[in-house]
Amino acid sequence: MATGADQAVGMSLVGFSLLLFTYYTVWVIVLPFVDGDHVLHKYFLPREYSVILPGIAAVVLLLCIGAFAAVVIWKSRKPKKGD
Repeated sequence: MATGADQAVGMSLVGFSLLLFTYYTVWVIVLPFVDGDHVLHKYFLPREYSVILPGIAAVVLLLCIGAFAAVVIWKSRKPKKGD
């Protein structure tokens, strides 16, 4: 069973993910239909970053997964019998 601290961390991660998803959805789906001089545009980065930032995040994620797999494979190697 999870402790209170674990539940608090989990709920904060869920809240952060929900906030990030909402922000990105408004940025990518809603904002192109809003006039360019509307006050809402000042709260968002330029539209080019809506593709660049997730691409960078995907590359970093794949690098971390690859590094983790390499470390696990490296540590699980059995030494040769002659050593």
